[in-house]
Amino acid sequence: MSYRVSPWAGYACLSVIFAALTLSGCQRTDGAKAATAAAAPPPVAVHMVKVEPRSVPIRFTVPGVVEGSKEVEVRARVSGILQKQYYREGDPVRQGAPLFEIDRAPYEVALAQAKAQLTQAAARSDQAKREETRLQPLVGDRAVSRKEYDDATSAHQLADAALQQAKAGVQQAELNLSYTRVNAPVAGISGRSTHSVGTLITTDTNGSLLTTINQLSPIWVRFSLAESDLAKIPGGRVGRDTPLDVKVLFADGSPYDGKGQLNFAATQIDSKLGTQQLRAEFANPREQLLPGQFVNVVINAGQRDNVYLVPQAAVVQTEKSALVFVVDADGKAQPMPVRTGDWVGSDWTILSGLKAGDRVITDNLLKVRPGAPVTEAPAAASAAAPPK
Repeated sequence: MSYRVSPWAGYACLSVIFAALTLSGCQRTDGAKAATAAAAPPPVAVHMVKVEPRSVPIRFTVPGVVEGSKEVEVRARVSGILQKQYYREGDPVRQGAPLFEIDRAPYEVALAQAKAQLTQAAARSDQAKREETRLQPLVGDRAVSRKEYDDATSAHQLADAALQQAKAGVQQAELNLSYTRVNAPVAGISGRSTHSVGTLITTDTNGSLLTTINQLSPIWVRFSLAESDLAKIPGGRVGRDTPLDVKVLFADGSPYDGKGQLNFAATQIDSKLGTQQLRAEFANPREQLLPGQFVNVVINAGQRDNVYLVPQAAVVQTEKSALVFVVDADGKAQPMPVRTGDWVGSDWTILSGLKAGDRVITDNLLKVRPGAPVTEAPAAASAAAPPK
């Protein structure tokens, strides 16, 4: 049995094969496009801030030390046994208040002797005066020689000089006796006594110091500024007339109620430390600041104009410089080197590298790459409303 194949059957088979190949090719092309689309990373959702030029204060926070405006050493002016101590160490004392007493007995004896010598000198002076007065008319009558009268006059003058010396001796003895009572030369806080009762006090440098007194109102705070900080102040240095706003913070961060007035500025830079020594005066009516206390000194020295503020998290520190990521017109992240200044609260001061209107990325920086697309994340949700 024989079969006859139509020529159109071959064409039909070829058409089917071509259609199958075409469909397979289309499927492969669409799959490649889909794979490419799947490989492209999605835009990174970030928060950003639009910066504008600002004016920020020039502010420094440096350590400082409190010292009394008057730090007086109380010293003995006469030697002797220390018999009494009238004050309690660390207590406030008023000016003229008694602090110590040295044995008075030797100086009372010395005063009595000086007074006795004064009496003798006065008697000799009176006698010499009477003798001169008696001879004065006789020398005119030539009853006595001129020499005798001159001798009497000289004796009177010498007696008067001895009398003046005796008076000075009494004053010195009275002064020494008064020195046995050591009083406070100024009002302030008393220091530790350097000698115990019963100790022999001497008048040399080592043995005469009894205690110290620190005057607390007004009080001084000593601090310094580094050359790098001074460069940020107009003029590059601080003088007594420089308008500085000086405040003090205690160790726990709480502020002292009151502003300081600059009362000393060194005229040279310390070559070893590279700092300028400064000192401010504060009223201290409640004696909250004590000598030797460490505080933080906050200094406002005017303001800097045309700078930008960005959150600290937006600044990336590299080996050579700092940079931030800004979003360009195509919505892509671009790194921008910047020059940073000081912190203002929780923000960095950007001195150069940005311009007005730049959009700076503030978070998700670990996922941001140069040239990568970014999209603005929604603002942080506000605190949840309390349940009704």
